Amino acid sequence: MIINTLSWYVPETIIPNSYFYEQAGLTEEEIVSKSGIKERRRAKADENTNTMGIEAVKKALPHLSFPIEEVDLIVGATYSPYDLGGTLAHAIQKEFNIDNAIALTIDSACSSFVNSLEAIEGYFAINKATKVLLVASEHNSAYSNDDDKNSGFLFGDGAAALFITKESLSSNDIEILDIHTTGLGNVGKSVDAVYVKPTRDGIAMPFGRDVFQYACKYITLETENILKNNDVLLNDLNYFIPHQANARITDFVAKKLKLDDSQVLSNIDRFGNTGCASTPIVLAQNLDKLKPNDTIVLSVFGGGYSSGAVLLRKL
Repeated sequence: MIINTLSWYVPETIIPNSYFYEQAGLTEEEIVSKSGIKERRRAKADENTNTMGIEAVKKALPHLSFPIEEVDLIVGATYSPYDLGGTLAHAIQKEFNIDNAIALTIDSACSSFVNSLEAIEGYFAINKATKVLLVASEHNSAYSNDDDKNSGFLFGDGAAALFITKESLSSNDIEILDIHTTGLGNVGKSVDAVYVKPTRDGIAMPFGRDVFQYACKYITLETENILKNNDVLLNDLNYFIPHQANARITDFVAKKLKLDDSQVLSNIDRFGNTGCASTPIVLAQNLDKLKPNDTIVLSVFGGGYSSGAVLLRKL
């Protein structure tokens, strides 16, 4: 599996921490100490999960090695959908008039992107797809509660788009060496710890300590296992991109894995938690840093719970 083209999009509107002092009485120091977040992006009134995904795809088109009409599988990844009928994948299909493509949208909270990659791996294995468009997009602000002192300040909006093929088509390609995911619905507070309930109170995190504990454990474990299974030493890992949930989680995991600061890539201070789109956004933002044969691990943890990791190599 090859990532042929990768792009990202975030809305223009910046929400600083001072906004949450007005809304919830939280100071800059409190928010930064709890999360490492200084600001986040928020969709405008005419933006949503689908439109942000479309913008991410548009940014990829000038660099695409084949006509978008050749895409035969479209996968959306989101837990904050605009529409449960016409899903993210179907909105992308309509916008770019992609005929005869399979279209589906996957939700496993902040692990949705990695689970989507694993689903694509399956479609490739049974020869039902050869050129895939994967769009991860989160409109967290449509669901989050700005008055919630526990988690309202954590979330930002954004999207990423990836074109994935069976064969390498350009010198800028990135190979997907391995993917692993784990369902953790029977662990800790699981489905009660962090949830998105549109008909009730939107996004909420009533058991943040539980989330922190298991996120640290499984982001670390997924990273160690995927490296071990592919005979890659931590010292030989060039870049580590964890889910952008909380800077405290990133710091804990980096120390646990004994990674140097230069190995860890992050954007949470500027964008907040952009959900399942967070790791591909960080990857897309740092493409110019990647050199041939560099290895990269993306490691995620999602509400519910769920976890996963991806091992990449720059060609």
